[in-house]
Amino acid sequence: MLITELGRPPQAGEAPEPDGESLEVLAAALNPIDRAVASGQFYGGHPPLPFVPGCECVGREAGGRVVWTFGGGLGLARDGAMAERALPGSVVAEVPEGADPALAAALGIAGLAGWMPVAWRAPVRKDDRVLVLGATGVAGQVAVQAARLLGAATVIAAGRDPELLDRTRSLGANDVVTLDGDFGEPTYVFDPLCGEPLERAIAAAAPGARIVQLGQSAGPTASVPSAAVRGKQLELYGYSNFAVPPDVLAEHYRRLVVHALAGEIALDVERVGLEELGDAWARRGKVVVCP
Repeated sequence: MLITELGRPPQAGEAPEPDGESLEVLAAALNPIDRAVASGQFYGGHPPLPFVPGCECVGREAGGRVVWTFGGGLGLARDGAMAERALPGSVVAEVPEGADPALAAALGIAGLAGWMPVAWRAPVRKDDRVLVLGATGVAGQVAVQAARLLGAATVIAAGRDPELLDRTRSLGANDVVTLDGDFGEPTYVFDPLCGEPLERAIAAAAPGARIVQLGQSAGPTASVPSAAVRGKQLELYGYSNFAVPPDVLAEHYRRLVVHALAGEIALDVERVGLEELGDAWARRGKVVVCP
């Protein structure tokens, strides 16, 4: 698939054969970052037009090993993974045996964004009351499940879509709330939204609460009152997959997939072929391209 014009969905086409030891692409997940790059809105720019989108994939090496790969400019500074073949990125992790390639791809960028904040950046504690903002998104759904799996006392899922919020109950949420509802007094806030939801979470947070900020789906800025930060002794953490050492990201990726194989992490995946991607480009949910 090729992005031939910024702001337009990709179209089927031909790209040069990757120059090097490429992977046979088995599955490539569609992520918000791919749409941002393709629209010209990503802060890091985009590859020269026309380019192949896709910042991650699960693929087969020449020797037969199946791996997940990400980083190293894949889909950002050079052709990406939504093709029959792709050059690997800077992070290469062996996919645990028995994992479905589409699910393994879906658990990459978005899955790690849900897992790493609560498992690595600011690990959840046994007595935590965890508020997951944006719980109806893929990262939020993983965060709900990860927080329960890692021992949180209570997990509250917050989002806008009532039907998807109800789904989080089956994923382990103790309760659900709309983004303008009562957040209670969380000791831990998972925030992929920023904007007003983060401001409301700061106001509701318990003394000593930890807040992990990893996205801006609700807006690029939020007002953080000094009195709340000082008075409650709040701890604010930033998180990005790009900032994690490659070996650490690979280790946690394998750990996350193992949990999925054990039925402890679930994710709904929509599989599409390469030529169907243009129609699926703007869909909600987790779309995975299977060439």
